[in-house]
Amino acid sequence: MTAFSDHIVFVDESGDHGLTGIDPQFPVFALAFCVLRKEDYITQVTPAFQRFKFEFFGHDEVILHEHEIRKQQQPFTFLRADPALRGRFMGGISDLIAEAPFEIIASVIDKPRLVDRYPNPWNPYEIALRFCMERLLHLLRRNGQAGRLTHVCFESRGAKEDGELELEFRRICANGARWGWNAPDFSDMSFEPLFTPKASNSVGLQMADLVARPIALNTMRPGQPNRAFETLSPKLRVTKVFP
Repeated sequence: MTAFSDHIVFVDESGDHGLTGIDPQFPVFALAFCVLRKEDYITQVTPAFQRFKFEFFGHDEVILHEHEIRKQQQPFTFLRADPALRGRFMGGISDLIAEAPFEIIASVIDKPRLVDRYPNPWNPYEIALRFCMERLLHLLRRNGQAGRLTHVCFESRGAKEDGELELEFRRICANGARWGWNAPDFSDMSFEPLFTPKASNSVGLQMADLVARPIALNTMRPGQPNRAFETLSPKLRVTKVFP
């Protein structure tokens, strides 16, 4: 039987990875890996998210999506009418992140600088994925997970994009995309990508969705108040900004 890792990883991004028509208001692409011990995910993180949903919605079928919360779109339109309720809700979101035992590995790609520096730049998603996978490799090795299979969960973006991402993921894990003078060796680790529809209501993917944008904003405007980033910053093990 396969020896499974004690850890599971959930991934989400903020910003788009296109290099044409770059949005001057959001010119970066951020990728965040949330790394959790499975025991913590089962016994602490998932129950906390479920309790939060039952408190504010009366059921646990709602999906906590950062964009819809920020824009107060359905099913979060109730936040518009009552400032006190909105404050309690947002405070609850902060508590979910602050109290959850997990680690974050992130990479932020500055797209204008990437285009300026390289005549034929790689896709920002692939660059960020490579940086994050390298650091995930080191983290899991330190935690004694060599030789075990670790699942890395992505939100599905459609068959074509999922296929392209899986190809790059497996290329990295097979040491087929090594670059730099000190490229790490993945041969003693096993990784398997999972592509999960948003409708699956994965708690881990919702957590990753909630942390990606604050990391991107902090990179773009480090001096600007960012409560969400302050909440998650103790969990950040590394943020690789490139170039």
